Amino acid sequence: MDLKLNNKNALVCGSTQGIGKATAMALAAEGVNVTLAARNRDKLKAVLAELPQHRNHSYIVADFSNPRDLQEQVINFVEKNHGFHIVINNTGGPRSGGILTASLEEFENAFTQHVKCNHVLAQATIPFMKTEGFGRIINVISTSVKEPIPGLGVSNTIRGAVGNWSKTLSLEVGAFGITVNNVLPGFTETERLTQIIKIKAANEGNTIEEMAEIMKNYTPIKRFAKPEETASVITFLASEAASYVNGINVPVDGGRTKSL
Repeated sequence: MDLKLNNKNALVCGSTQGIGKATAMALAAEGVNVTLAARNRDKLKAVLAELPQHRNHSYIVADFSNPRDLQEQVINFVEKNHGFHIVINNTGGPRSGGILTASLEEFENAFTQHVKCNHVLAQATIPFMKTEGFGRIINVISTSVKEPIPGLGVSNTIRGAVGNWSKTLSLEVGAFGITVNNVLPGFTETERLTQIIKIKAANEGNTIEEMAEIMKNYTPIKRFAKPEETASVITFLASEAASYVNGINVPVDGGRTKSL
């Protein structure tokens, strides 16, 4: 299948590791000019060096705890370089813990890093998408938008907010050839999953290895996902082939989510 992504420009957030990095690699392999975005310059440079060098790749150093700075960085980049056809919103989730004991600061920080940052990026990039008649905004969130996950109180709340923000935006921009969709990863082999396994193992009195096997058995496929498997779905949604897919949640979880 020809995804018709050659020479499109993509901004990939959280692209120094895990699903973000895998997505940057997958898009670059399809001929996309990838701009990486994260807060660690050294890690950004390392990933940039791994991308195909015959393309116009770049990076933006930005702190997602400061939406105004992020917006300014992206606007300055667009003015000096090029606009973006594709935006991948991907930011590490809030720390685990029950909802009743969560502090207001935890909710505020998570809302800032996820909802506010997604919003300012949309405002900074959609004008170009409208002129091109093509745009893709893809939010990497969580299966918790369908089924809240015990022990992730703040994350469940904020991911749900992102899901509703995304659906609302999709209704407003679809007529301009811009789609907005959410990818919902399941248990994926990332640093985030490693942290969750360690916490759950300690709480439940299991070894890390035992806890990992228990969690694998939650999934019909009986294994964790590779970041590249999620990146493949994201790449499809970013393509011309998915031009009539808009405003949806796509679980990439091996069938773990029980709801339709």
